[in-house]
Amino acid sequence: MNSGNDVPGVHFLLSLIEPEDAAAVRRRLGIGEPEQHPDDRAAWELNRLGAPRSMLLWMLERDDPATNQVVFHQAGACDAIKRDILRGLPFGGATGRLPVPGHCGRRFCSHSEPDIPLSGHGLIGGMREARTMGSARVAVRAVGRRDWAEVAAADRAKPLPGYVRWALTERIDCPPEVRAQFGSHPKFTHRLRRAGIVELREYVELGRPPQNVLGVLHFGTQLFPHRVGEAAALLAPLVRAEIGAHPDAWAVLAQLLPTFAGTVPELVSTSGAVAYV
Repeated sequence: MNSGNDVPGVHFLLSLIEPEDAAAVRRRLGIGEPEQHPDDRAAWELNRLGAPRSMLLWMLERDDPATNQVVFHQAGACDAIKRDILRGLPFGGATGRLPVPGHCGRRFCSHSEPDIPLSGHGLIGGMREARTMGSARVAVRAVGRRDWAEVAAADRAKPLPGYVRWALTERIDCPPEVRAQFGSHPKFTHRLRRAGIVELREYVELGRPPQNVLGVLHFGTQLFPHRVGEAAALLAPLVRAEIGAHPDAWAVLAQLLPTFAGTVPELVSTSGAVAYV
């Protein structure tokens, strides 16, 4: 290894052990300290690594105007999310209206809200009329941050059409409690995973390949640090127990990482087992 730019996953795992131990491992592996990238470059790396679509919600949860700038220009941000960003609506724990940026990176960010057509029968009425997946996706386009409670109440009163339920479920900003109301069958969960909607624990423990998962967590330290902190809490005990500050174990991990097909926990355990044989 010659460059820390080639091993973002190793950098993330090294952040889980003591700094002096991590420095010794870096010397052994011949890598430097991780570089800091502009937020838009970090977002580009996340997309390159195939980060789940849920990452956009993790970014929005920061309630950080600069991060919202990045989300605004992502392909996965629907018009309703862009409208909510321009309205300064928080997606996390912030109260009150968020500052709205006047520009997004190097591109001008218009404050004109996206034009989202609404059925003549209103938001809920338009959804109840949907009979195909295409018409369902059109009907749910107008659902914004402030509408989810109304949508959930309407579904409890009379279940929404199946296509509409799925179109709402695959929205990254669908609240977990509303999504749970729409379905919990294993097949439903599998479809969600294929659509890129995942819980953080599920992604950390079951995501594959580990090179991509760990790379996403590494670049996520800039754009969704609160979620990366949760991932670190999940993985740190395993990393410290299985490979700790053992240079040989880290060398094995660095060798396995590019082609390992299992999960992150399996990678860590395997690296420790191989090194201690």
